[in-house]
Amino acid sequence: MDVYEVKTPAERVAGNPYPGRGIILGRTADGKKSALAYFIMGRSENSRNRVFTETPDGIKTEAFDPSKLDDPSLIIYHPVRFFGRGVIVTNGDQTDTIRDFLERGLPFDQALATREFEPDGPNWTPRISGLLSPDGSYKLSILKSADAEGTACARYTFAYPGIKGVGHFIHTYITDGSPIPTFTGEPERVSIPDTAGELAAQLWDNLDEKNKISLYILYTDLETGEREYRLINKNK
Repeated sequence: MDVYEVKTPAERVAGNPYPGRGIILGRTADGKKSALAYFIMGRSENSRNRVFTETPDGIKTEAFDPSKLDDPSLIIYHPVRFFGRGVIVTNGDQTDTIRDFLERGLPFDQALATREFEPDGPNWTPRISGLLSPDGSYKLSILKSADAEGTACARYTFAYPGIKGVGHFIHTYITDGSPIPTFTGEPERVSIPDTAGELAAQLWDNLDEKNKISLYILYTDLETGEREYRLINKNK
């Protein structure tokens, strides 16, 4: 078994009907740019009724058809917020918790110690979060239920130096199911394409057609801080 195996993002998602929401952080092979990807999927009408829209400091989710919005509590949030030359990315409103702690000079881990998995039993959807630093290093976190009953929260944080050509992929679920099985183990190693467009194509073209909703890709020049992005919504 090769514990350092690297697969393409396309290989990681192809054929999987429901990895849920996913984060990729990493660095291009030439070492000049950091890479970020965030996607959402959905099985219910409420979850599928969403789009990503730009904000001055990142992106937010919005209802595609506001008249059909049922419960906004777990589906409307800011997945990506810029913090100086760094970037916060999460699958929920913990984006704001992390930003608020960082603004006070408090660490990523301490912010997430105040949060836990989503209260949507029996799935107990994990909260996944990432922090991309200006030097290309990054952290990924998952907060998930410690048991099937949702009685306690298990917390895991992974810190990476930003290796050229390599990224790490964490997602909320292993695949579809009832209840939906929570992601387990360390974030998966993925190769990072040279361009934002290539990473967008690898993910969007291979995410399950029925369940995919939106995708956001961000590449940042580590020397200049210049940002380039791709934003794709199934609902147009």
